[in-house]
Amino acid sequence: MHSVEVQILGQSYSIKTDEDEAYIKSLAQYIDGKLKEIYSVAPNINQSRAMVMTAFGIADEFFKVKIELQKIDRMIDEKTKILSSFLE
Repeated sequence: MHSVEVQILGQSYSIKTDEDEAYIKSLAQYIDGKLKEIYSVAPNINQSRAMVMTAFGIADEFFKVKIELQKIDRMIDEKTKILSSFLE
């Protein structure tokens, strides 16, 4: 395990991780960008509320991608069954 220093909204954070440094930094940049989007719309929002709104936004993106992946998995299963039936 190693530490990776990242910047989010100008604050430094030390993240202990087994992941690649570039990956962790890209996550931090993504979070920083999402927080900046919130602040651009609501510049006077307090930090806790901005973080919660950012977390909801990221969770929403994650769930939508997860649902789409499940649809793709089902489609692949259906196509695989159809192709398998041709081989029997």
